[in-house]
Amino acid sequence: MFNKHNEDKNNPFEDENFKAENSEKEDNKKQEEPETPENKEEAPVKNDENKNTETLQAELDSLNNKYLRLAADFDNFRKRQMQERESLLKYGAEDTLKKIITVLDTFERAKKSVENMSECEKVKESYDVCVKQLYDTLDKIGLKKIDAKGEEFDPNLHEAVMQTPTNDYPANTVIDELQTGYKLFDKVLRPVFVNVATEAPENDNEQKEEQ
Repeated sequence: MFNKHNEDKNNPFEDENFKAENSEKEDNKKQEEPETPENKEEAPVKNDENKNTETLQAELDSLNNKYLRLAADFDNFRKRQMQERESLLKYGAEDTLKKIITVLDTFERAKKSVENMSECEKVKESYDVCVKQLYDTLDKIGLKKIDAKGEEFDPNLHEAVMQTPTNDYPANTVIDELQTGYKLFDKVLRPVFVNVATEAPENDNEQKEEQ
């Protein structure tokens, strides 16, 4: 009678040694199998990442160098500006003083010319020449006198230090200049100190009419 157990036992394909040999061959076969594209994907990704990192680092170094150069240029510019400003504050009046020096020369000559003079008229003429030259020089520089007498009072140009009730002038009119005022071009350096007319009381008008 057919005995399946005996057949399996005598089956050479079920031999343990045979199984071990087949298993070893399969492992060797797997190891010898060439790498598939799927296995090779990891390497290019790593290479791309390295290249990107190197590119970004190069760009960062370039920007950093540009920043350092820009910072150095700005620092030098700031130092030059400070030096120019200090020089302007220190020597800004140079051209003005050069013009005034010529007036001082005239004063010196006038002083010598009147040392032995006894006539007041000659002294007055020398003085007038010096003063005129001084004012002409200052006018070229931009310094101008502010005319006030007879003008309507202007708080931007005049400073009222006196008020006189009178009917000889319209109210709010500058009667007299007590101290000269000056402008540098359009800027007021010092206002004119003035005496301003105000309306006279009615009693004064009646007294004048009676007289």
